[in-house]
Amino acid sequence: MLTEKMEKALNDQINAEAYSAYLYLSMAAYLESLNLSGFGNWMRIQAQEELSHTMKFFDFVYERGGKVSLTAIDEPPKEWANPLAIFEGAYEHECKVSAMINNLVNIAIDEKDHATNNFLQWFVSEQVEEEASADAVVQKLKLIGDHGNGIFMLDREMGQRVFHAPASQAT
Repeated sequence: MLTEKMEKALNDQINAEAYSAYLYLSMAAYLESLNLSGFGNWMRIQAQEELSHTMKFFDFVYERGGKVSLTAIDEPPKEWANPLAIFEGAYEHECKVSAMINNLVNIAIDEKDHATNNFLQWFVSEQVEEEASADAVVQKLKLIGDHGNGIFMLDREMGQRVFHAPASQAT
């Protein structure tokens, strides 16, 4: 059974994960408007991952006897200066999400909620991957600079990314 404090914190995270998906879809839309469909694909896949995270939290709240309470999702930005700015924003956002997950772990520990703490450890590991993935693109874009050929080649590489549902959600 979830405590009231833990349930509220998990519901806040559901909203944050849904916002993350919305943010990445907005980034995809902007990149695709620049004819950078590979970069757009990377962001679409990121949005799918965030929606799968949303559902993991959603399902967990009910598994623990809680109630999901959905709230309004904030409007994401619509434009960025360039692809580097978008991926720097994605990296910063993932760092923020990591801090939120860490805070959830702290609440679970304070509430002596071992089941939730155990559940959250998957997200702790996932956030290491999320930060590294976004930062890798940032570093590549910094190396490329404004060289159109490099942007074109990286865009093609980014178009190869595919979504892999977490094992617990694979059908």
